[in-house]
Amino acid sequence: MNFFDIILFPFRWIVSAVLWVFHELFTAIGLDPAWGFTWVLSIVGLTLVMRTLTIPLFLKQIKSMRGMQELQPEMAKLQAKYKGKKDQLSRQAMAEEQMALYKEHGSNPFAACLPIIVQMPIFFALFQVLRSVPKAAENNESIHVLAPNLVHQFNDSTIFGAPLFSTLMEPGSGNHAATITLALIMIVAMSATQFITQRQLTARNMSDSAKESPMYRQQQMMLYLFPLIFAIGGINFPLGVLIYWTVSNLWSMGQQWWVIRNNPTKGSQAERELNERRAAKGLPPVGMTKQQHEEKLAEQRERAAAGQRQQPVSKKRQRQQTKKNNG
Repeated sequence: MNFFDIILFPFRWIVSAVLWVFHELFTAIGLDPAWGFTWVLSIVGLTLVMRTLTIPLFLKQIKSMRGMQELQPEMAKLQAKYKGKKDQLSRQAMAEEQMALYKEHGSNPFAACLPIIVQMPIFFALFQVLRSVPKAAENNESIHVLAPNLVHQFNDSTIFGAPLFSTLMEPGSGNHAATITLALIMIVAMSATQFITQRQLTARNMSDSAKESPMYRQQQMMLYLFPLIFAIGGINFPLGVLIYWTVSNLWSMGQQWWVIRNNPTKGSQAERELNERRAAKGLPPVGMTKQQHEEKLAEQRERAAAGQRQQPVSKKRQRQQTKKNNG
């Protein structure tokens, strides 16, 4: 057992335990214990448990990303201040001022990766559990909490003829055509949901000023880079892992959609859409009371009226008006 395996040991045990719990639950309600979709639902259950546990990290991620967007104008000023200064003292001073800005706005550039980072041990543990199924079944061994009889059921179960531990590159003993087709579909689904999830943030939940910042350009690059990385890596992912990651992405899409719709970033397209929905219901914009909104509208009307009264009149128009008044 190498160092990586030692680190993943407790996570493999957790994965096997959660799969066992959900498999027993679905079997108890009448599903065939050897049916492939019983094991698929168990993997979905594992995904939902993990995503539920990472909700606090997701909220921290959203808060941090908003803080990063709000400090972009100040960050641009800071970069302009130290532009062209390559000496050690200037770089250190700039780094210290950047950290002060992060602290002031309660943001962390690494917080956006927290939900993915936390899931990675479970991801690799599930990968190892699935890849060990054929060998464990052949040797009549258990996989942590999964007893030998469950390992045999897992090994023999398929979805549309494809074993859950098979990959695009290693179809296994099942129906090769079914495995390849299903793997390609799942890889496309995983990459597409990853792309849509990230695009939600950049397209609708960033302010106009943030879209002019270097951070936005970096996020645009990541928008295409991450799905590409997952698509390339997906050719070696077991079907069960592809199912896990696709369901996780769907959870992220729904979670982000709800947050963006109901609690958007200030100055973003999503906030304008929310204010339009609130206006249609007779409600004030986000962050304002009804009285404040009415006072603002009254002030705008007064400014518009004052502007109309003070509109400049040409000399020719003045002479015509004077003649008219003098009869």
